[in-house]
Amino acid sequence: MISTNFIFVGFALSLIGSLSYVKDTLKGKTQPNRVTWFMWALAPLIAFAAQINEGVGIQSLLTFAVGFGPLLILLASFANSRSVWQITHFDVICGVLSLLGLLGWLVTRHGDTAIFFAIMADGLAAVPTLRKSWIQPESESSLVFLFASINATITLLTIQHFTFTNSAFAIYILALCATLFVLIRFKLGPRFSKRKIA
Repeated sequence: MISTNFIFVGFALSLIGSLSYVKDTLKGKTQPNRVTWFMWALAPLIAFAAQINEGVGIQSLLTFAVGFGPLLILLASFANSRSVWQITHFDVICGVLSLLGLLGWLVTRHGDTAIFFAIMADGLAAVPTLRKSWIQPESESSLVFLFASINATITLLTIQHFTFTNSAFAIYILALCATLFVLIRFKLGPRFSKRKIA
């Protein structure tokens, strides 16, 4: 276990990653999927509120970071018309399913259940961006996902006694963001497609 002070380092890294994505979005280099980024802002902020309510403590800063950063990115997507990814019916379906996951929290209002539904909602919201990162990785920026992975790792290393409440969201974020980083950075989708054609 490492000192909980490292959580502030992880938070700073997540913020730097988010701001780099905001910069790429404002330049028109990155085209965020607004369905994904809206839900990525909403679901973690609900999970953060649930964690605070359950007394998680400083580890909840990761959850706040992965909600606040996407909120900045979503807002940036409205500043440049070249920074908009075309939303499809598939994206809308994922968004609706994601919202239904959040409704599960409103019905139960229980901390662990809220965190579970927030993870489910966040995961469903991630599907369009996972798909986009596979098909067209050049429309994404990998740094935000790398730093979010590091933030999640730091958070997990500060936990003394693992519970669903204090670790589930961090484990999920690590798995998701590491996957997105690898897909975007190494352009696995196009590489795999070329091999398949050859």
